[in-house]
Amino acid sequence: MITKYQAIHTNFKLNGKHFSKTELCQFANEIADSKEEYEQQLANFILEWFDDKEYIALTTSGTTGIPKIIQLKKEAMVNSACATAAFFDLKEDCKALHCLPTQYIAGKMMLVRALVLGWDLDFVKPDTHPLDGNKKTYDFAAMVPLQVEKSLAQLHRVKTIIVGGAKLNLTLVNKLKTIPSAIYETYGMTETITHIAAKKVQDNAFLVLPGIQITTDSRNCLIIEAPRLSNEKIITNDVVEISDGNKFVWLGRFDNVINSGGVKLFPEKIEEKLSGKIPHRYFVIGKPDVSLGEKLILVIESEPYTIENSVFEGLDKYEKPREIVFVSKFSETETGKIKRAESIQ
Repeated sequence: MITKYQAIHTNFKLNGKHFSKTELCQFANEIADSKEEYEQQLANFILEWFDDKEYIALTTSGTTGIPKIIQLKKEAMVNSACATAAFFDLKEDCKALHCLPTQYIAGKMMLVRALVLGWDLDFVKPDTHPLDGNKKTYDFAAMVPLQVEKSLAQLHRVKTIIVGGAKLNLTLVNKLKTIPSAIYETYGMTETITHIAAKKVQDNAFLVLPGIQITTDSRNCLIIEAPRLSNEKIITNDVVEISDGNKFVWLGRFDNVINSGGVKLFPEKIEEKLSGKIPHRYFVIGKPDVSLGEKLILVIESEPYTIENSVFEGLDKYEKPREIVFVSKFSETETGKIKRAESIQ
């Protein structure tokens, strides 16, 4: 029996072909043994979506802690898809590009949106150049920053692009401002079924999606109430400033805040100021210090080299690193996010 949230919209197409539930599951079984891992992941999710369970089991990213398995209700995933469509004004027959791994929530949600909203979905290998190989134009696509960066000359072929998975650096943001597409940076996590807020890359504040309420706790960290997505309040470790009740400016991770001589420093903001000045991956972090409590250090993924003082122009006196550490290879999560503490151990 197909529950309401598993019904396939009559306009749904995958790579140009209409599918019934039976046909889609048959297709999934056919590609389940594919040599391509991304096709196996798609097959696994299709079969999981149409099984008898009311939820999908997913593993959180583990960026700041131990990854954990959570259960997301399929009905909540449909609600998330509808909120995305309302926020970005995406209608049925939307021509969309699916170029993310279906192993993770962002990739799963691209298929769910297409199934329930009636989209014409092109599913391609989730590599760094997702727009190569065709000359089509699209209404909508979701990408990670690296895909966006490698596709700058082709992004004009997508009307609306959402970017998530990692923070956009200032250098890339400035490049994206010149592209005629509507490009949004998103805020969300596995627990919120991808994004619950988005902002155009030229804007400063995120605007929450329909049905989302936001407040902060005593740490000034974001609290999310999304009854159509989760039965519980989601308490984050993201320090924010809320305005107008439904907008917020993201300042950084509470876990990463550095208290140096009584001055609170947000590493993410300092890293943004350094964007484009260091030709390697880098981050800043606090290190225990007798006189300051914590001192700010700059960690660079590279063999040691001399850094000119001009690199630090634009930083105030508290934001300038007291020490520079070179690391040959950063520690990462499965999704490529840098594990800061582990990287300098």
